Parts: sequence; C-alpha cells; structure tokens
Amino acid sequence: MNAFNQHPDQAFRARELHELLGMPTDEATVITRSRLGRLVRQGFLTQPGRGRYQKRT
Repeated sequence: MNAFNQHPDQAFRARELHELLGMPTDEATVITRSRLGRLVRQGFLTQPGRGRYQKRT
C-alpha cells in the first residue's frame, strides 16, 4: 500500500510493483496478483484496466 500512497494517481502492473519494491521481476507474480485482487475486493484499490491496479480515490 505504501507504493500506492506515494503515487496515488498512478496505475501499476504487478511487475511494476515488483520493480518498485526491489523484488525479482523474473519470478511469477501470481501471489502478488492475488493479493492485489484481495485489496480490490476489500475496496482499497480499483482496477482501471486489465492487470492494472490503482489506489481508490
């Protein structure tokens, strides 16, 4: 959530979040995508496009 708080108007892909957080980008991001999906369902994030996640304003 810190990445979304620092860049509230930017929509991220899971791979971009991995780069921003210093995580390896060559690994599968299934876990990251599932966590992002959970945050969308809980109302913290929106999904403005397929595979894109943004902080709800």
